[in-house]
Amino acid sequence: MTAPKARVVQLNRGVEQVDSPAPERGPQLEALDAWVGRWINEGHTVNADGSPGLRITTSDVYEWAPGGFFVVHTAYGRVAEFGGGAIEILGYDDTSGDYTSHLFDSQGNVVLCRLVARGDTWTYYGDTTRSTVEFSDDHHVQTVLHERKDDGTTYAPSMRVRLVKVD
Repeated sequence: MTAPKARVVQLNRGVEQVDSPAPERGPQLEALDAWVGRWINEGHTVNADGSPGLRITTSDVYEWAPGGFFVVHTAYGRVAEFGGGAIEILGYDDTSGDYTSHLFDSQGNVVLCRLVARGDTWTYYGDTTRSTVEFSDDHHVQTVLHERKDDGTTYAPSMRVRLVKVD
């Protein structure tokens, strides 16, 4: 039997004596690398009749957090004359087997989503929203349909955007 080794298990707990090995990045975390980079986002809101609405332009940056277990996404832009932004943390929960998103926006909202990855398509599921992201062009383009449930049951398109990786 090997003796416990000293290491940091949780940064906010300091150094502890533990028997478990240090965590390693698995393929689930490597899949998040598709997001990493600097992106320009253009698109529009969707009117009730399905026609294009207000113009959307944002700058999005996805980067690995220290340690390489989470992706930090910062965004700032405009929907018509309305400015705003957000910080999002993407990660993988080994316990549940789900990808997660925690988004904090400039309006004071906190949005938690489960993400499902199927090949180059990632779908966010929130309480009243769903966003489908399709990666193309060797992960240099994201085509995204944002939807919301205003009646509590039926999804309706709310935004269509396209992000192009610039770095």
